[in-house]
Amino acid sequence: MSKLRQIFNTSYCRYYSVQQAKKKLPIISCKHPELNHYEGQTYSKFEGIKLASKGWLHPKSKNDHFTIYYEANKKEKIGVYKKSFEEVGVCNELREVIIAQGFEQPTAIQARAIPAILEGYNTVVTAETGCGKTFAYLLPIFQHILEWKPNLNEEFNSPLAVVLTPSRELATQIGQVAESIAQNININVTTLVGGHTKQKMLNPPIEYCDLLVTTLGAYSKLVTTGILKIHNVHHVVLDEADTLLDDSFIGKVGNLLKKFSIHHKVQIQVPPVGCQLTLVSATMPHELPESVSSFVDPQSLRTVATSNIHKLLPHVPQKFIRLGKAQKPVELLKLVQADVNSKRPVMIFSNKTSTCDFVSMFLNENNVECVNINGQMAVALKLGKFEMFKNGTVNVLSCTDIASRGLDTTRG
Repeated sequence: MSKLRQIFNTSYCRYYSVQQAKKKLPIISCKHPELNHYEGQTYSKFEGIKLASKGWLHPKSKNDHFTIYYEANKKEKIGVYKKSFEEVGVCNELREVIIAQGFEQPTAIQARAIPAILEGYNTVVTAETGCGKTFAYLLPIFQHILEWKPNLNEEFNSPLAVVLTPSRELATQIGQVAESIAQNININVTTLVGGHTKQKMLNPPIEYCDLLVTTLGAYSKLVTTGILKIHNVHHVVLDEADTLLDDSFIGKVGNLLKKFSIHHKVQIQVPPVGCQLTLVSATMPHELPESVSSFVDPQSLRTVATSNIHKLLPHVPQKFIRLGKAQKPVELLKLVQADVNSKRPVMIFSNKTSTCDFVSMFLNENNVECVNINGQMAVALKLGKFEMFKNGTVNVLSCTDIASRGLDTTRG
C-alpha cells in the first residue's frame, strides 16, 4: 500500500509542479511540449528528468528542435560600477580622454582589473564578451607609460608594452582602440600584423613605439631577427589568452615569453624593474596549462573575473535543430534568407575551413551575398572582408572560430 501511495504521490506532485510551472516562462521550449522545462519547475527524485533532445539518435527525429531561453525575462546587465574612474586609480590625463569618448564610469571588470594591473601584479582578466576588457588593461598600461616615458631614453623599435593576439583582425581592432586614446596623450601606438613579414625583414620599419599591438607570428619573427627590441618591454598582454595558450600556440608563446624577465610583481617605479604579464579572455580553464610555469610562476597570477563568466548570455536565445546531412544546406539557406530579408546581420560558424568555404559559395550561388574568413586564407584574400561585414556592405559572414575571438561586430 505504501508503495502505491508513493507512486501516486510522485506522479501527482510531478503533474502539479508542471501545471504550476506552465504559468511561468519556459526555460527550454521543445517541438514536443511534454519535454518543455519551465522556470521554477521542480523534479521528483524518483523519476529521471527527460532531456529536450530525447530520441535524437533515432532517424525519425529529423526536424526536431528545442530552444533555450536563459533568463529571457531579464535585461542584460553589463555591470557598471558605482565607482568612478578616479576611485579605481585612473589618472586625470586619461580620465579626460575617456570621459570625452563617453565613458563616465568603469564596468565591473574594469573596476576590478585596473587597480590590480596598476599595482604591478601579473593578472588574469576573465569576463564575458562586450564588457570592456580591452580598456581594463589599456588604461593602466597607458598610465604606466605616461609615468615611465619622461625618464627613459627613447629607442627605435623598442616598445615599453606589447599586446599579443592570435589574429590580424583582433590586432587591428585593438590597435584602433588604443590609438583613439593615445593620440590625445602623446603616446606612440604601432599595430603590426603578418602578411608582409619578409618585406619588413628586408626593409625594417624604424620608428619610436611605446605600445605595440601585434600578432604572435609577426612579433616572433621580428624579435628573432633583431628588428624589434625586447629589453625595454615591461608589460606583455596575451589577448584571447585561452587561444594563445592552447596546443596550437603554446610552444611559440612559451619560447617567446621566456625571453622576458616576468617578475612575481613588477616594481612600478622609474625606471621599472621586470616585466608584467596580463592574460585576457572571455573564457579560461579552471587550471592553466602546466607549460605556463616555463615563463611565469602560476602562484603570482591574480585572477579578476565577473560573476557572469562562463554563463549563457541572458539576451541570446539558443535554438538547436536536428537535421540530416542532406537537409542542412536547404535549412541554412531558409534561415539566412529570412534574416537578410529583415536586414539582420548573420554570422555562420563552421568547424572546418572547407565547410566555411562551401557555405560561402553555396549562399552566393543562391543569390545571398556572403563573404568568408578563416585562418587558412591567404592574407590578400582575407583583407577587408571582416570590415565589409562590420560596416554593413555585406550582411552575411561565413567563418571559422577565428571570428569568435574578441572581434567587435557591433555596427555604428
